[in-house]
Amino acid sequence: MIEPYIALRYLFAEKSHNVINIISAISAIGMAVGTAALIIILSVYNGFDSLVSASLSDTDPDILVLPSRGKFFTPDSATFARVYENDKVYTMYGVLQERVFISYGGKQSIALAKGIDEEHELDTPLRTHISAGEFKLRKGEQDLCVAGAGLAHSMGLNPHFVEAPEFYYPVRDKRISLADPMSSIIHARAKVAGIVSVNADLDAQLVILPMRFMQRLLGVRDELSGVEIRMRSGSSAKDTKALIKELEKSLGGDFLVLDRYRQNEAVFKMMKYEKASTYLILIFVIIIIAFNIFGSLSMLIIEKKDDIGTFLALGATPGLLRRIFVLEGWLISLFGLAAGLVAGLLFAFLQQKFGLVSMPGNYMIDAYPVVIKGGDVLLTALGVGIVGYIVALLPVSGNKFEYDD
Repeated sequence: MIEPYIALRYLFAEKSHNVINIISAISAIGMAVGTAALIIILSVYNGFDSLVSASLSDTDPDILVLPSRGKFFTPDSATFARVYENDKVYTMYGVLQERVFISYGGKQSIALAKGIDEEHELDTPLRTHISAGEFKLRKGEQDLCVAGAGLAHSMGLNPHFVEAPEFYYPVRDKRISLADPMSSIIHARAKVAGIVSVNADLDAQLVILPMRFMQRLLGVRDELSGVEIRMRSGSSAKDTKALIKELEKSLGGDFLVLDRYRQNEAVFKMMKYEKASTYLILIFVIIIIAFNIFGSLSMLIIEKKDDIGTFLALGATPGLLRRIFVLEGWLISLFGLAAGLVAGLLFAFLQQKFGLVSMPGNYMIDAYPVVIKGGDVLLTALGVGIVGYIVALLPVSGNKFEYDD
């Protein structure tokens, strides 16, 4: 086809007005910088998303079964026994979780108390997040607890202190007596054995307690607030969905069966919206940069008036001339796009391997995390390519390309 040949000749040929070359070069460099920025920033977002997902995987199970009404339920042993026999299931534990009042050293707060049994205690991934003390919930007959770092800081809790915090919970199905309020409240103590740090939200409220302690505090025997199921390593999302469907069918409408996304729907939606908004902001910046192409292409059309007349005299149609100039303008953005993709991916790979840019302050990682996804690269290429094409159309669409006598 003749259009690419002529467009490339116009792109690299010397112009009588050097400013056209300068504007074209600035446009290509601007598109390259914008493309590279998109690749790098989206990859950094992916890195932080992976960190959040990894922290959630240590606190939230792959599948969580909750009652659809009320706070507690007595599990159907037959149904969960069949689930446990599934070769894709690694562990399954009952938990007893509720918000309780905690008092220590003259300070009070509301804590999210989670009771777990002895097997769960030994197998929980939270053991790897201990920042002080040890993950231990029993010492002989003495009950111990593990507190979140934020809660421990605000309450002054420390595993090295002898004094134990006191937990309070109102007696179930009983009105609080105004004459003697304490008679309507169950309270018990559990010494702090360790401090765990996972993420800011959880650290500010979490306290882990023995199951027997929580049963006494809440006044329950065989009831649970939820059942946590973790899949074996190597299990696919398809395996998890299949088990969720099986549980929903067996348990019926009295229970909610949640995957990790539905357990933290607000968090995952927020991360998606932030990433989408960042993409749109950077695309808008690229649109502004691309208008340099509009200027350089408009000036080129004016400069090539004689060539346009010659082409028309030789039988070229106005449509052919429009395609030539649109392609010439689009090539500027495509060269910038290609250079930006190479630069952005190269920097992302180097950051991923060597951690060139360090994280400020004290954080769990030393350098900005980077995860490159093919979908982001494709979305960036499409976005920048479409913007460049539309901007190249603007100065050409209004020109009739008629022979000027």
